[in-house]
Amino acid sequence: MNILEVNDLQKTFATQTAVDKVSFQLGKGSIFGLLGPNGAGKTTLIRMITGIFYPDSGNIQFEGRPFDPMSDVLRIGYMPEERGLYKKMKIGEQAVYLAQLKGLSRSDALQKAKQWFIKFEMQSWWNKKVEDLSKGMGQKLQFVTTVMHDPRLIILDEPFSGLDPVNSNLIKDEIYNLARNGATIIFSTHRMEQVEEICDHIILMNKGKKILDGTVHGVKQQFKENLFRIGLERLVAADANAATASPAFSVVGQMDGQLVVKIADGHRPNDVLSYFIQKGESITSFMEILPSLSDIFIRLVEGTPLARQFQNINL
Repeated sequence: MNILEVNDLQKTFATQTAVDKVSFQLGKGSIFGLLGPNGAGKTTLIRMITGIFYPDSGNIQFEGRPFDPMSDVLRIGYMPEERGLYKKMKIGEQAVYLAQLKGLSRSDALQKAKQWFIKFEMQSWWNKKVEDLSKGMGQKLQFVTTVMHDPRLIILDEPFSGLDPVNSNLIKDEIYNLARNGATIIFSTHRMEQVEEICDHIILMNKGKKILDGTVHGVKQQFKENLFRIGLERLVAADANAATASPAFSVVGQMDGQLVVKIADGHRPNDVLSYFIQKGESITSFMEILPSLSDIFIRLVEGTPLARQFQNINL
């Protein structure tokens, strides 16, 4: 069963359509990347999923039935990009209070808070106020208050903002643990390399519309351009220029001291290897160049092929 189904969701503010008939499905235990540039409509979409905004049209199904903001919100954890904490309140007291708002008893909330504070090495902060915390420390606290009540759907909007590499890895490892234990996670960011590393499935949004939907691996395979890197023990301009005479491939540039070749339609990678072997070249490496999610987004939005970045390089 899908934990969440979004069907033709639309939201308009005045004359601006922030979300334009977006649909997708989320399976249980998946890590789902919602990405796009600033202003793409990600936050508006999240606010409809969490019941903060009502859609103008479309519907949301949660665990196989119509989404009920009054009850289903207790099974959702939402970490907004903007810090949503009380500055004057002690953080231990605040963690317990927010967990109680999500339906936990005070004793259960206190126990959960202590467990998470120990896990994140936050025990010494218990009586500190939020206003005394650094941005990174506040981000860790906000993550803890998002997941303390064991939500089935967790929405993280820019969760690594302000974190150093050590704490970023701590949050990342916990995201994996939560997914392994059955929680479904929506990870929203404009940092596409983070989604590429963490997520199983993605959608790309631009100007309120969904422009891409699929697994990370499947999307990369869909948009690959038959580009390969080949390392030669003896790479000189004459070799590169001579290689352009092959009908099997063309040389489009160099990358880190290796040739970048584009295989022609109807030919295979073995044809490239055979060409250089027959020339007596010693091949040190050969690998396919798959586009990053950032490359794919630029291609979809601007129509720029991946191969173009390797062109016009002096060989």
